[in-house]
Amino acid sequence: MRVALFITCYNDTLFPQTGIATVRLLERLGHTVEFPEDQTCCGQMHSNTGYGDEAIPLIRRFVKAFRDAEVVVSPSSSCVSNIRTAYLRSLVDTGDEALKRDVADLVPRVFELSQFLVEKLGVEDVGAYYPRRVTYHPTCNSLRALKVGEAPLKLLRAVRGLDLIELPDAQECCGFGGTFAVKNEDTSVAMLSDKMRTVLGTRAEICTALDSSCLMHIGGGLHRLRSGVRTVHLAEILASTEGDFIHGERR
Repeated sequence: MRVALFITCYNDTLFPQTGIATVRLLERLGHTVEFPEDQTCCGQMHSNTGYGDEAIPLIRRFVKAFRDAEVVVSPSSSCVSNIRTAYLRSLVDTGDEALKRDVADLVPRVFELSQFLVEKLGVEDVGAYYPRRVTYHPTCNSLRALKVGEAPLKLLRAVRGLDLIELPDAQECCGFGGTFAVKNEDTSVAMLSDKMRTVLGTRAEICTALDSSCLMHIGGGLHRLRSGVRTVHLAEILASTEGDFIHGERR
C-alpha cells in the first residue's frame, strides 16, 4: 500500500527513532511510505484542554496534508484517537460543511500502527527478532478510546526471541495524561509509582507501549530509580531483526 506517515509532534521532537522504526518496518513489509511535509500538530493538546476552536485550523491543515492518502498510519494511539473521536465533535458548531465532509471521509483511513498491521492488513508476524524480557503497558487512549485490544500483544507474541511478561493491573493509567501530569503533579506521581511497582514486579528488561508520551513518563521514573529497566516503543521492537544484535547486544 501507499502509506502516509503521520509522525506526531511528540515523536518528531523527542523520539525520532520511533518514526524511523515505523518507516523501516512498513518498508520491510513491502509498503511505500510517504511523509507529507505540511503536517504538524493534530490539535490533541487543544482539544484535551478545552480549546476546541483553536484546534480547528490544525484540523483543516491535517485534512489538507493527508486528504489524498490511501491510508494514514501513526505510531501514536493518543493522536489517532483524537483524530477519530474529537475532530467531528470540534466542528459541530462551525457551519463548515465541506470540512466536515472531508474529515468524515479521511478519518476511516487513519490508523494506529498496531491496528493497521493486525486489523487492516491481517499481519501478526512481521519478521521481528528481539531477545529481551518485555512487558506491555496499554495506554489509556489505546485501551479506552481506540480499543486496540489484543493487536499489540499478538504482534509481540510473534516476535522471535521475545519473552512477553503479563503486566499486573495493566489497565491502570500511568499518570501522564498530557497536561494532567503538570496540573495534578502529586496525583500523577502517585499513579506513576503504582505503575512502576507493577513494571518492576515483572522483572522485565523492557516496558513497551503505543505512545511515546506515556513511555517518557514511565521511563523517567524508572531512570530516577536507577532500575535498569528501559522503555521502548512497540514500533522499535517490531522493526528489530537479528542483524540489529551482535553477540546478544543491540548494535
